[in-house]
Amino acid sequence: MSVTSVLFDLDGTLVDPAGSITSGIRHALVANGVTDPGEEAVEALVGPPLQIGLRTLDGVHDGNIEEIIADYRARYAEVGMAASRVYPGIRELLTTLREAGIYVAVTTAKPEPIARELISKQNLDSSLDAIFGNASEHGTMGSSKTHIVQAALTAGKLDPASCVVVGDRHYDLDAARENSVSSIGVAWGFALENELDVADHLVATVQELAQLLLGEQGAAQLARTTMQEGQK
Repeated sequence: MSVTSVLFDLDGTLVDPAGSITSGIRHALVANGVTDPGEEAVEALVGPPLQIGLRTLDGVHDGNIEEIIADYRARYAEVGMAASRVYPGIRELLTTLREAGIYVAVTTAKPEPIARELISKQNLDSSLDAIFGNASEHGTMGSSKTHIVQAALTAGKLDPASCVVVGDRHYDLDAARENSVSSIGVAWGFALENELDVADHLVATVQELAQLLLGEQGAAQLARTTMQEGQK
């Protein structure tokens, strides 16, 4: 691949929520009198805006959804962000990409202020050129991330032909396709079975991702950097 810019999804791609999203949603549901739907059902909600995903659950309606979201966000701010972890090798990958002169940004369905707070808590700020997200929780564009990728392309004056979207859900891949951008699906996130089949490329490890984005020489540099970091 000939890549000059990379647009990364956040949760499930750069950052492992470590159960903080799903446990927080389940906590908020039960606190508002909604039956806990279980971990598997809630995992499917990681990706689209909460206003969209929550409405697929029995017992969630106009009368309680705002309170559910407020309770979830309060718990997420209290314990969830700190519990999240950057996936192994991701910090080094971002550093190597930028050292190679590649523009690196986040495109997430999270409300942008919350995404910025999470990225700051995880000390990823200096590894990114820009952050793009939704304006609010309300998902006025539905579950689509097309407008978010489009905003990144416009703001960064990026060439779609040499840009790639990296994500763990079909929302990322759809947004890439609708903006004439290549896509890479990562297998370590929250994708359902066969969900990533529509990706232009699929990777199982960060090293495989580096190989696609940076070529053999860049991937070798990442491997050396990761090893050095691990020895510290």
